[in-house]
Amino acid sequence: MTAARGREHGFGLVELMISMLIGLIIIAALVTLFVNTSGNNRELARANSMIENGRFAIKVLEDDLAHAGYWGAYVPVFDDQNSIAVPVSGIDFPAAVPNPCLAYSPTNWNAAYVTDLIGVPVQAYDDDSAAGLATCVTGALDVIDNHQAGTDVLVVRHVDRTHVCTVVGEVGCDADDPGNLYMQPGLCDSDTTPYVFGTSGYTVMHKINCTAQAERRKFVSNIYYVRDYAVTVGDGIPTLVRSEFDLGGTLKHQAPVPLVEGIQSFRIEFGVDDLSKTGAAVVYTAAIDWADPLDRATPTNRGDGVPDGNYIRCSPDCALADLMNVTSAKIYILARSREASPSYTDTKTYTLGSAGAVGPFNDNFKRHVFTTTVRLPNIAGRRISP
Repeated sequence: MTAARGREHGFGLVELMISMLIGLIIIAALVTLFVNTSGNNRELARANSMIENGRFAIKVLEDDLAHAGYWGAYVPVFDDQNSIAVPVSGIDFPAAVPNPCLAYSPTNWNAAYVTDLIGVPVQAYDDDSAAGLATCVTGALDVIDNHQAGTDVLVVRHVDRTHVCTVVGEVGCDADDPGNLYMQPGLCDSDTTPYVFGTSGYTVMHKINCTAQAERRKFVSNIYYVRDYAVTVGDGIPTLVRSEFDLGGTLKHQAPVPLVEGIQSFRIEFGVDDLSKTGAAVVYTAAIDWADPLDRATPTNRGDGVPDGNYIRCSPDCALADLMNVTSAKIYILARSREASPSYTDTKTYTLGSAGAVGPFNDNFKRHVFTTTVRLPNIAGRRISP
C-alpha cells in the first residue's frame, strides 16, 4: 500500500507550462477566428447596405418616372391622336421650358406656364449652376443646397394617381384651400375648358355624363438630386434627396428631405421620340397627317412612342423640343458604402452613361453602379397607333 502511494505524483512545472501554452494557442486561434468572422460580417453588412441603398434609389426614381406625364383624364392636344385641330404654341403645346421652382400664384402660373408644365413632365440638368435652376438655388429656402458636384438634377411632374377627389366634403376630399393645388380635367363636350388647374374653381368640370362633377387630383412635382451630406453638413455621407412641391407658408417646392444615404452619383439620360413611324420628323405646328386617312393607323408627323437615336444627357439642360418628346429614361446610380473598409482601396473606375467614367477614388469605400431603363408609359403609350 505504501509503495503504491509512493508512485503517485502530479503535473510537473514543465508539463504545466506546456499545457498553458497549448491553451493560449487555442485561445489565440479562437480570438483570431472571432476577429476575422466579425470583420467579414461587418464587410458583408456594408456591402449589403450599399446594394440595398442602390436598389432602393433606383426603385424610387423608376416609380416616379413611370408616373411622369399622368394628368388623369387629360391628354395634351399635341399628343392626342384623336384631335383634328392644329395645335397652338402656348395653348396646346409648350412654348418654353418651365421654371421648375417658381412659387405658385395665379399670376405666375398663368395658362401659358401651366401648358408648359403639362407638356414637359420631366426635366434634367447636369449641375445646379444651370441657368434653368437659378430660382432653385437662391432665396431664403434653398430647394437645391449642397449639391454633390458632377451629379444630375431631375424634375418629375404628374398628378396623384391614388388620391382622387370628386365632391368637396367627402372623406379624403379637402375643401378648397390655397394650400391645395389640383388639376381637374373634364370629359363633357359642353365644358368650356379642357381642365381647371389651380386652388379653386372645381365645380365647372364634369364627367362624361355632363352631370357629375369631374375628378380632381393633386399636382405632384418632385426634384431629385444628390446632396454631399446626410443629416449634418460636413458628415461626408452623400445622399439622394427630394424636394416636393407643397405648402410651407407658400405653395412651392420645399426644402429637400433625405431619401437614401450612400448615393454618391446620379446621372440620367433621356430617350427622345422625335421621328414618326415613317421616319419623318415630329411637327406640332400642324394637324396630324395620316399616312392613310381612311384607317388612321400611322401619323407621319407625330411620334410612335419609341426613342429615336442615342439617349441624350441634358448638359447643362435640354432643349424644349427634346423634353416634349421624352418617352424613356436611363438611370445611373453610383452607390457607396457608408463606412470605410480599412483594408480596401478603391482603384476602380465607374462608367455612368455617355457622361463618361468617374474614379478611381483611391479611398477605403466600396462602390457599385446600378442602372436601369424606364419607359414613360403615360407619354409613350398614347403615341402608339392601334
